[in-house]
Amino acid sequence: MEDNLATLSRREMEGLLKNDGRSLQNALVGQHKTFDGYFMELLNRSAIGLHATLSSAWGILYVQNAQVFSDLYADLRRYYRGSNVNLEEVLNEFWVRLLEKLLHHTNKQSLAGEDYLECVSKQMETLRPFGDHPRTIKVSVTRAVLAARSFVQGLAVSGEVVRKVSQVRLSQDCMRAIMKMTYCPHCRGMASARPCANYCTNVMKGCLANQADLNTEWRHLADTMMQVADHLHGPSGVEDVILTLPNSISDGMSTMMENMEAVKNKLGQACGRLGEGQPSGAMQDEVKQYRRVTVDEIQLGKTGSSSEKIGTLVAEVRTKLEHMRPYWVSLPRIVCSDRVATGIGAEDKCWNGMSRARWTYYNIIFVAGTSRKVIGDGLANQINNPEVEIDITKPDIMMRQQIMQLKITTHRLKNALNGHDVDFQDTSDDTSGSGSGACADEMCHQGRRIVILATNQPVFNTPENKEVRSSAAQNLPCVTINLLLLLGLLLRR
Repeated sequence: MEDNLATLSRREMEGLLKNDGRSLQNALVGQHKTFDGYFMELLNRSAIGLHATLSSAWGILYVQNAQVFSDLYADLRRYYRGSNVNLEEVLNEFWVRLLEKLLHHTNKQSLAGEDYLECVSKQMETLRPFGDHPRTIKVSVTRAVLAARSFVQGLAVSGEVVRKVSQVRLSQDCMRAIMKMTYCPHCRGMASARPCANYCTNVMKGCLANQADLNTEWRHLADTMMQVADHLHGPSGVEDVILTLPNSISDGMSTMMENMEAVKNKLGQACGRLGEGQPSGAMQDEVKQYRRVTVDEIQLGKTGSSSEKIGTLVAEVRTKLEHMRPYWVSLPRIVCSDRVATGIGAEDKCWNGMSRARWTYYNIIFVAGTSRKVIGDGLANQINNPEVEIDITKPDIMMRQQIMQLKITTHRLKNALNGHDVDFQDTSDDTSGSGSGACADEMCHQGRRIVILATNQPVFNTPENKEVRSSAAQNLPCVTINLLLLLGLLLRR
């Protein structure tokens, strides 16, 4: 009967934890879909705006070279999606290609060889044919898209961590402690007795000790994500930067056309003459026409006001991130909230693990020399937990992997805040794991993650850890013996 009740207790509690985790996970997934859809919408709106702006302002010049602009937006989408794209190189290459196309357009009778084009690309920084627009666009676009990408990735990682942690199975000791708290009153003829509040809290703090160790890095991630979210909104936010990109590009093209003759003369000195062909009088008039139309179109475009949708989205996600910060340490209280005895006199009539009485007396009897109190959060504090037997020297491996994943994601988000490019790769292998985190001895000592875990989790100064601290030293003779055997084999040869 106890085994059956223990199994029932595990099934009920794991189901409760999964449901609660699923609620948080769904909230994070919903935010991820909302922001991801909005950022993709911004890129699409910007691409449509560019086509409308440049086709009317530059006419055939844009139509004949539309692929250059299409490639730019395709690379922006790929970069945002996490592909291995260097955005600064993409933007530099865009301006080089655009310069080549404009030079060819004004010298249609001339042919530019590969050596000449390579020389042109090397002279971009010196000549600055588009003025300061390439540098300004590179800084603003890189920061904006990087912030958007890192923020969406942070939402995805958060949801995945919740999913994996919620699937961790409870230990045997935890299962029996929950059974004792939930079903033992039935065997005593006290089916209506409910657990004392602090008694339930201690049981769940012991069962969820590894989950509570996520708290520090989880809070760091939430705080950093809120900082990134604040940078998504405002004059230099992702919306303004992406939606004004077409006008910024057109500004750069206007600067180039205004200084075309000076640019060609400088290129002639640095790279040699492009050829004998020179723009005709009609071509000169065409260039002037482009300049006049572009200026008018840009001035009209700048009068519009941008949407405030991103402000609403940021406010909503900040509320959710603030709400989720204490999630892992509040789980015991959440689980116990609808289980414990409540009402007048509940403290004296609740189930304390042995009888229907005040929980304080039970603890003083059970743990001599200590006073009854609610145990702290995390694995290290469970050494004094009288309700659940927890081996604090054996942290859950999968939990440590999730802690490391949170650290990595927070670090990337902080890089994004500083405008440093970060490479979001598929980290599913680094965070994979199921069950309680138990693994074979040989497997647990392989790979980078275990080295990191060893430095991340300090050894607790408790008497129970003496054996753990000496285990590494006990392995040294084995290593020495293996080396001696190998040396013997080599000497025989």
